Amino acid sequence: MTESPIGVFDSGIGGLSVLQALQSALPAEHFVYWADSGHAPYGEKSDVFVRQRSLAIAQHLIERHHIKALVVACNTATAAAIHELRTQYPQLPLIGVEPALKPAIALSRTQRIGVIGTRGTLGSDKFHRLLSSLDGQAEFIVQPCNGLALAIEESTHISASASSEKITALLRGYTGQMGAFGRGPGQIDTLVLGCTHYVFAQNELQTLLGTDVQLVSTGEPVARQTRRLLEAAAQLRSGPAPIAASARMQLLTNGELSGLQAAAQRWLHLPHAACHKADPHV
Repeated sequence: MTESPIGVFDSGIGGLSVLQALQSALPAEHFVYWADSGHAPYGEKSDVFVRQRSLAIAQHLIERHHIKALVVACNTATAAAIHELRTQYPQLPLIGVEPALKPAIALSRTQRIGVIGTRGTLGSDKFHRLLSSLDGQAEFIVQPCNGLALAIEESTHISASASSEKITALLRGYTGQMGAFGRGPGQIDTLVLGCTHYVFAQNELQTLLGTDVQLVSTGEPVARQTRRLLEAAAQLRSGPAPIAASARMQLLTNGELSGLQAAAQRWLHLPHAACHKADPHV
């Protein structure tokens, strides 16, 4: 199993932000990434639907690609399906993502922390249990952002300026409902990006909120946890010096191939040849 790839999946291109952190932390590993863009976004789908998709993708990655670990690079899928995935595949190292509330507490000075995410993530029992476990440690201002993940997903199909304007308009509307941002008393000084797609809107967010506001995402903690689990299972790939990323990445999508190719080239500097159409029967 040591030579087998690590599976990663998301509802679309958002999980590429996690893949970016994984390839940096695990330079000798091979990866198979599944973008379920034909069913995106998960955040506005039912839990039952998200669980069905998560189980189907996991089964395919295990049976067809013989993965040695699975990273659920989607907050909504983690909230809806991680328990069932662990029950179904107890021997498989499984890593999910969740909004990085604990790291945000350590960073915040005003102890007013914003959290943005999909309605599916922020409305889940898993998120509310996480929030309750941190009661009294900080004040969390939680804001669902309907349509934002989809706008980022679609940004690979339209001009950079037009997509940036649409994303900025959505961000301005949602952050405007949360209150004042900054380092002053009573202001939100830390913002948790509770959807892996939102990492690709960091530039727009930082411009909008100012450099005093810290943005917190989940990619690096997930990469560290993946490494820890593989080390514990003695499944880290041992090999020569790190090989080129394009030689160890296989990206699959059941959406438009051109969209994944554009996203992979823009954010991971991967050639179009690394991207492929996924099995339509999954």
